[in-house]
Amino acid sequence: MSDDRQAEGKPPRVRDVARIAGVSTATVSRTLTNPELVSPATRAAVENAIRQTGYTVNIAARNLRQNRTGNVLALVPSLANPFFSRILAGIGAVLRAEGVNLLVADTRMMPDERGRLLDFAGRSRTDGLIVLDGSIPAEVLSAGAAPPVVQACEWIDGLDAPRILADNAGGAAMAVTHLAELKHRRIGHLSGPADNRLTQARTAGYTEAMRLRGFELRPEWSFAGDFTLGSGQAAAHCLAAMQDRPTAIVCDNDEMACGLIAQLQILGLQVPGDISVVGFDDIEFAGHVTPALTTICQPREVIGEAAARRMLGLLQGEAFDEETIIPVTLVVRASTAPLGH
Repeated sequence: MSDDRQAEGKPPRVRDVARIAGVSTATVSRTLTNPELVSPATRAAVENAIRQTGYTVNIAARNLRQNRTGNVLALVPSLANPFFSRILAGIGAVLRAEGVNLLVADTRMMPDERGRLLDFAGRSRTDGLIVLDGSIPAEVLSAGAAPPVVQACEWIDGLDAPRILADNAGGAAMAVTHLAELKHRRIGHLSGPADNRLTQARTAGYTEAMRLRGFELRPEWSFAGDFTLGSGQAAAHCLAAMQDRPTAIVCDNDEMACGLIAQLQILGLQVPGDISVVGFDDIEFAGHVTPALTTICQPREVIGEAAARRMLGLLQGEAFDEETIIPVTLVVRASTAPLGH
């Protein structure tokens, strides 16, 4: 800081940093906003000058200069669903480090007002949208007044915006492989809503894995759910009434799997003794049911972080890959066992 400003107790300015670093004010700004565009030596000199002066970025002034709000809005289909909490935590952590605020809206609260969504999510209120709801019409998010969009977890057909997705098909196939290694051949499927993108991808992965192994795909062993505990419980009643039932079930999410396990045991069937169960997502509750749920873990914080980084890149005008697939892993717990055990 200049001696005069220091003596007067005034905050340091960009020009103070530039003077100490021996560069122009434009170079200081470039180092702060696009550090990859300056040389390592220049970046080190600017960073050292920032430490000496105690300079901090005036975020409000920066947003005003760049004609930005400093906000990014995440559109979530249900805030009551615990699945989204860790994704939002990942998004928030990355944005916060860059001085950007995360706003969240529950699209379930406006099902009949999708056409008015842009009034709430327009450029005057947010710099970008991270969309976790695949049911929003593409035309709503691609209108001229819409800010940049990143899709995460779910996706919207016809929307030209980058996607950050878990390996949904690969995860469902991984569940089938796990059960096959336990000698199960009669493997059923509890799916989510038919029009949901996750359901479609996971069903495709399950179906292909079953076909590749030559396992029978019997329609009566496929149950349609809606991602809720209740639909898992309903599937349990169907299974309990069967004389010729599968020995294992792949569920499209953990909530349905937990409802299925609880109700099967109430109805007198043992998990995994009579039926092995695999879920998908690895929500916090999955490890606390009895028996603990074997499931496919999608790293939700990683997905959120990747979506936030992609949004920050879009706001800087960077090119983007159309789709990024995040690997999933199998978490083996007590709800699956070898056939006959």
